[in-house]
Amino acid sequence: MIATSGEKKGGTWVIFASCSCGGNLASAGAGDKACGRRPTAPVTVPAEAHPLGMTASLKRCCLLFSSPISPISLARLGPQISARDLSSLFLRSKEKKYLSFSRPFFSPPQPIPCDGANGRTPVSAEAKPATELYLYNTMEREKALFQPRIPGRVGMYVCGVTAYDLSHIGHARVYVTFDVLYRYLKHLNYDVCYVRNFTDVDDKIIARANELCEDPLKLSSRYCDEFHIDMAYLQCLPPSIEPRVSDHINQIIDMIKQILDNGYAYRLDGDVYFSVDKFPAYGRLSGRKLEDNRSGERVAVDSRKINPADFALWKSSKDGEPYWESPWGPGRPGWHIECSAMSSTYLGYMFDIHGGGMDLVFPHHENEIAQSCAACSKSSIAYWVHNGFVTVNEEKMSKSLKNFFTIREVLELYHPLALRFFLIGTHYRSPINYSTAHLDVASDRLYYIYQSLLDCEEALHQQARLSDSLPPETLQCIDKLHLDFESSMSDDLHTPVALASISEPLRIINELLHTKKILQELREKALKRAEITEDELLQKIEERTLARKNKQYERSDEIRKELSTIGIALMDSPDGTSWRPTVPQSVEEHASVT
Repeated sequence: MIATSGEKKGGTWVIFASCSCGGNLASAGAGDKACGRRPTAPVTVPAEAHPLGMTASLKRCCLLFSSPISPISLARLGPQISARDLSSLFLRSKEKKYLSFSRPFFSPPQPIPCDGANGRTPVSAEAKPATELYLYNTMEREKALFQPRIPGRVGMYVCGVTAYDLSHIGHARVYVTFDVLYRYLKHLNYDVCYVRNFTDVDDKIIARANELCEDPLKLSSRYCDEFHIDMAYLQCLPPSIEPRVSDHINQIIDMIKQILDNGYAYRLDGDVYFSVDKFPAYGRLSGRKLEDNRSGERVAVDSRKINPADFALWKSSKDGEPYWESPWGPGRPGWHIECSAMSSTYLGYMFDIHGGGMDLVFPHHENEIAQSCAACSKSSIAYWVHNGFVTVNEEKMSKSLKNFFTIREVLELYHPLALRFFLIGTHYRSPINYSTAHLDVASDRLYYIYQSLLDCEEALHQQARLSDSLPPETLQCIDKLHLDFESSMSDDLHTPVALASISEPLRIINELLHTKKILQELREKALKRAEITEDELLQKIEERTLARKNKQYERSDEIRKELSTIGIALMDSPDGTSWRPTVPQSVEEHASVT
């Protein structure tokens, strides 16, 4: 939630803003920069500038859950949006060309140096973040103070989707989690290079393409576009670089050569396998012992392998599959090698954060560590960050249980920000149980927040002549929000506490972008869930008004209860009766029993 304080500087307003998603501090005046100072006494402002001038200035600030994705705003994201509309937002790696920093995080010299520093000049002490951030490191199994390798700069790699189908709510949790981390690092004034890949060459992609009689690369490209649409709905910022496997075959081949030359892999009739016995540290991230490992789970069963846990770096070509030429014959990369090759290409062998879902700890991330260290002995990733699992009605989400929901299916009935609110309402490392009841509650809370914002906006316009100063209690509320927000977010991204801290500041919010539209969209989704049209609802309200006028109070109460049961609440006032979405009575009763 945005809270503000203001200071007049050189004819412009500098607005200090914080939001619970970790968005950037924003400046209202051209050429001025939010410095983060906190006024300790009421600030006198010209009557014409307060409060409406500050309200208008806040349009440059970030939203509660996310910043607007320019040039496509939430207002333009409808069901009819096409991938073509997003071309300026999500560019392929070849087109982006290291645009993440004012200077490249890692220029692409050949060969790739192991240290990843590339002679960069450290950021000055004045630009370093003042707030200390603690992150849970899966490798060390404890929270640790975050200290990037290069002061003021962060390199972060997050494993992307295998593009063979629409993304599900498990994917939504991963990428909302790391969008929050990305935003908060930027909020702390870090210069962040965020790399998130696409797996567009894989067994699952080939299998789906064969089912549909479609070219595998065309199919994966289509689902990459669909993923971009989902991420835009969820207001996840585009990563700095978004590489695809098919564009990095040469880098993958070069890394496999290094691994072979260093004695960590072996060749078998056109295939290349990593030898886990040659890497004694194998299993450190997951805590698993070699004898506990099972072959099969994206580690192909092959009786020719020296150890059943050995995994493919290169797979020889088979009929009907895409392939590339290599020193070992035509073929394609194994699944695990791609992330090692692409992360080192853009961030070097030593970088700050590697993230993904908890399901990737083994075998994917364990194999990444082995490969990268085998290719370069100095390979090191400082912080391994993983988000928890998603369950559905207390059961593990899976296709076999038929409780598998795509993001697109969820957004048929719920606003995208309601889904995002639900996801950040639980700490990212904790398991999260998905249910329609939880989405109802999240949607209801979201409606309340935006209704409060709208009420604030209307009140400000009705009372343009207010005090010329910010009262001390308002400043104290602002300071407390800053403190609560940063202390909770800096404690391993404790988003539930950050969200809880916005209750008091709601009354001093000036404006939030797209308030009216979001309210309308929430109402439309509520009507769809209730399976009633707005005309039918208005007829019910008119019938109830007539019943009350005729003193038929039993019928009036019946209509109110009937609508409440399907998630529609009626509010009576001297001006008439209005309605708003609410939690359906059956859900509320079930929650109270639980």
